[in-house]
Amino acid sequence: MPVKTPQFEAALHIVETLRANGYEAYLAGGCVRDLLLGRVPLDYDVATSATPDVVLEMFPRTFAVGAHFGVVLVASDIDAGCRDGSVAERCVTEVATFRSDGVYSDGRHPDEVRYTKTAREDVQRRDFTINGLLLDPVKLLALRTADPSALPQDDKSQEALRAAVIDYVGGVADLDAGVVRAIGDPRRRFEEDQLRLLRAVRFAARFGFELETQTAAAMRALVARIHAVSRERVRDELTRMLTEGKARRAFELLDETDLLVQVLPEVTKMKGVEQPPQFHPEGDVWIHSLLVLDQLQPNCEPTLAWGALLHDVGKPPTFRVAPDRIRFDGHVEVGVAIGADMRAATLKRFFRLENFPEHLALHKMDCLAAHRNLDTYDFVRESYAAMAEEAMRPPPLITGRNLIAAGYTPGPQFKDMLHVVEDAQLEGTIATADEALALVRERFGKAASGS
Repeated sequence: MPVKTPQFEAALHIVETLRANGYEAYLAGGCVRDLLLGRVPLDYDVATSATPDVVLEMFPRTFAVGAHFGVVLVASDIDAGCRDGSVAERCVTEVATFRSDGVYSDGRHPDEVRYTKTAREDVQRRDFTINGLLLDPVKLLALRTADPSALPQDDKSQEALRAAVIDYVGGVADLDAGVVRAIGDPRRRFEEDQLRLLRAVRFAARFGFELETQTAAAMRALVARIHAVSRERVRDELTRMLTEGKARRAFELLDETDLLVQVLPEVTKMKGVEQPPQFHPEGDVWIHSLLVLDQLQPNCEPTLAWGALLHDVGKPPTFRVAPDRIRFDGHVEVGVAIGADMRAATLKRFFRLENFPEHLALHKMDCLAAHRNLDTYDFVRESYAAMAEEAMRPPPLITGRNLIAAGYTPGPQFKDMLHVVEDAQLEGTIATADEALALVRERFGKAASGS
């Protein structure tokens, strides 16, 4: 049973309005899938027999952003009149006309769209069976009203939900079996829209499902087609995989379907690259990276997620076996420079890195995926928490103007001079402008003017 969110109420109002005017209308796609899985949908889409011009005319606030593909956005204000008494909220619902798509020349969008009057034909154009389900929300509410004692997640509620689902593609059975299966001919579905190659992996990882055998075979056969998709769309799909809480499984599936070597060949080169066993008893760089990905939480920051994936991407090209041990010349391993004996100035500069908490989180994940020694992490975390902002970023004791006033000629050396002064200030060995200038004279000599 759907939670009575403003988004559900907005979609329900649209369905009721369309039906009152003689058109078919249902909830469609991912929202139906999520409800059957016991998840709260983020949004609700509506599929209808009404054409875009009818939808645009029927509702007061609409956006024809995808009308040439049969899609209209309908804005609704849901207020205190909402069945659950929620406060006013603007919701935007995607309303799509039943259609049958033509040829996809660009591998992403149909060249032409033919509207159809039947929901059965409409769902055949969708990607996967679990996304091809329809739901009659009016029937659902009627069934719930008939037995109001049923709780949102109990057996009776699930029974009412399933009774209101319209399934022309076997999606309910595949949800129950935990399978991602393309609708109809898998090759045709992927040839129509190559981004579906990545979407199949993302859905399987997100829900802990398996890829259906023929669907997976079609993906491997067409894997090179992913290059027809823009890099931006590929990046966005990979980011979703990394931030949905199932990053390890997603990248295992990318590897199993041969997609990984197409979209991120640098990552596949991690496989078989050995590491010093005294620091990395877990295995090669690929295994280590999977263990790091396994620690990413749902809705984590994309920067942290990509850092987790790529933090060791420099190891394969720098790998060599020296007489004493395995080395990665030129590779700066996370946390090597961190330690209890680090100079105070270095530590404070480290704390000033942009998004330092993410650097620290990545260091912890890296350690837990390897030797599991968190001594350095604990020291840095405690030091960071205890250090005041003004201690990390104190006002400068002198600037370039002061150096000029002291008789020094402006030039590249100014940067070195100011760096030395800031180091000493962060170390606590100097605290005044006079002490700073004295240090400059000691390290760099007196000014040419003799001042």
